[in-house]
Amino acid sequence: MADDLWFWKYKLTARQPLNAKSMRRDHVGALVRIGEGFACLHPWPELGDPSLQKCLDDLAGARRFALVRRAVRCAQEDADARFIGDPLLEEIDVPESHATLPWQDARIVESAASKGFRRLKLKMGKDLKSETAFFLEQASIHPGLRWCIDFNETLNPDDVDGFLTEVPDDIRQRIDFLEDPCPYSPTTWARLRSKFRIPLAVDREAVPACDAAQVMVVKPAVDEPWLLAEAAAGRGQQVIVTSYMEHPLGQVFAAWEAAKLNVQFPGIVGMCGLQTHQLFTPSDFAERLGRWSPTFHPPGGTGLGFDDLLEKLPWKPLT
Repeated sequence: MADDLWFWKYKLTARQPLNAKSMRRDHVGALVRIGEGFACLHPWPELGDPSLQKCLDDLAGARRFALVRRAVRCAQEDADARFIGDPLLEEIDVPESHATLPWQDARIVESAASKGFRRLKLKMGKDLKSETAFFLEQASIHPGLRWCIDFNETLNPDDVDGFLTEVPDDIRQRIDFLEDPCPYSPTTWARLRSKFRIPLAVDREAVPACDAAQVMVVKPAVDEPWLLAEAAAGRGQQVIVTSYMEHPLGQVFAAWEAAKLNVQFPGIVGMCGLQTHQLFTPSDFAERLGRWSPTFHPPGGTGLGFDDLLEKLPWKPLT
């Protein structure tokens, strides 16, 4: 098996810190080659993932980590498609995406609106007072935009209550959901939902038992999409598939999984979060995904694509 494993480490540089639990801008991951298939390993230690080196060691060994198991699955599907020369995203519809905004920048909100985005996902939780002021200002300036707000479990229930109380009714009606507003608790989430009538989305705790959530966020980099979608369908929950804010190859895998769920579970997949390459400085891989827009643009090539770029990489054997 070791002779079939290769890797190439990459570094993505974010334009600004990407969430409330991470202040770094440099993000190191690895593309891996397993036989003839490719995948991405992009751990977020701040969110509980093992380090990149531990992931690589696990890939060469027991394959216990979810991130590693999902990378193996990605590489298998990619290899199968490359073997028959099949571009995975050529004849399947990928759901539209929201715009992702991890920082306060009115120019990006304006750009998103001008490019046709109908929903903007705003990352909050670092400085609630200033972030709330920014959100209320931008929501007033752009009445046609809808919003989802991701707190990465940084608030307590009283903070969530205070935030939603401060938001005027007309703007509150344009919040599609709050993602991980505080650590998941069935009683707390049910109370918040009952009081404010805003859907709540669960991400890091996305397991079939999260009955108090109305939306399940699925990240194919670490989650098994079919199992979670099946559970969500049984509970009348909406499914939102997002990237892991990783290398563009990982984005394509997320788009592929979103497209499959859209076929397998008609009607439950909502507007997804698959357009995150613009959060980083440009690269040859990111350029293949095209301009920032709600519509996903496949990179071309067989399998997950990027054929020529992948072949040119200085792969190292994983031993």
